[in-house]
Amino acid sequence: MKNTFGQSLSVTLFGESHGEAVGAVIDGIAPGIPVDEKEIEKQLSRRRPSSALDTARVENDEFSILSGVFEGKTTGTPLCIVIKNENTRSGDYAYGTARPSHADYAASRKYHGYEDYRGGGHFSGRITAALVAAGGILLPALERKGIIIGTHISQCGNEKDRDFDNVLSDIITLKNADFPVLDGNAKQRITDEILKAKNSLDSVGGATQTAVYGLPAGVGEPWFDSVESVLSHALFGIGAVKGVEFGLGFGFAAANGSRVNDALRVDKGRIFTETNNNGGINGGITNGMPVIFRCAVKPTPSIAKEQKTVDFIKNENTTITVGGRHDPAIIRRICPVIDSVAAIAVCDLLAQRFGTDYLAGEEPLCSSV
Repeated sequence: MKNTFGQSLSVTLFGESHGEAVGAVIDGIAPGIPVDEKEIEKQLSRRRPSSALDTARVENDEFSILSGVFEGKTTGTPLCIVIKNENTRSGDYAYGTARPSHADYAASRKYHGYEDYRGGGHFSGRITAALVAAGGILLPALERKGIIIGTHISQCGNEKDRDFDNVLSDIITLKNADFPVLDGNAKQRITDEILKAKNSLDSVGGATQTAVYGLPAGVGEPWFDSVESVLSHALFGIGAVKGVEFGLGFGFAAANGSRVNDALRVDKGRIFTETNNNGGINGGITNGMPVIFRCAVKPTPSIAKEQKTVDFIKNENTTITVGGRHDPAIIRRICPVIDSVAAIAVCDLLAQRFGTDYLAGEEPLCSSV
């Protein structure tokens, strides 16, 4: 599928970092879904650089919906959304000297030198703006079905935030937060960690934790289309994500079953588990508990320190000091991207389980949202 993800509901990405625009086409979307451009703007503003913790490249993210929406609702035909690129400095980039941990060399092998290399081209984090714009349509559609998604910074460098506790309340907190953490004291600690890396001409990685609340039991397939498989497929489309774990994840490795098995209970007709170490999924299928997963996010590879590399045109060793405008950490800005990617995957899973019109209609919001 190349630049397309999804089976029933699919999203195709297009554009380059320093091209005219980036964008997305959502296909298979149900007709009748309300589209509020203010919701799209809100999601894009969450991703936009806003402080000394972020890149100096700030885009207005002016967008246009070219098709698939009429009189404020989806038509059911392909929905195309385009976001202009304006604040580019292509002179900061030269072809042939590979930036370590970027796709420069790998892309040259795949596309034989015809790729747009400026700012990373189609491999740039700029493309995630299109994912977030799609999320501005799909996240509210899910909320109308009582399904809400939230992501926070779980770790940045050596500093950590607390895990989800009261999941619904925590997600609502994140929706209204200017910095995606659950422990108010974590904001300053993580800010200091990012500034420390920036001041040493370096970058720092981290991890996120995401919760999907309100998914009914019975969604997903065993084996290769499990909920874990589908979500991981989508999440690894984000270039900075280098690891995904569900529930306790790698914590299972040193545990006994007697300690980490999720005991099932029933209360007033509702079946639930006392713990959620499996992250809301058993046998690849949702069990009605919140789906919980973490993503490992690598440090921004563009740093101002001198690094070893090669000139793959001259086929010789060299060094590079990366110029341009870059984030010392992308951990804050990646949170709305992960929300949006999770929404795309969840919408596709729901469409496969309940039909392509599942998201249509004017159902009331979850009473607690």
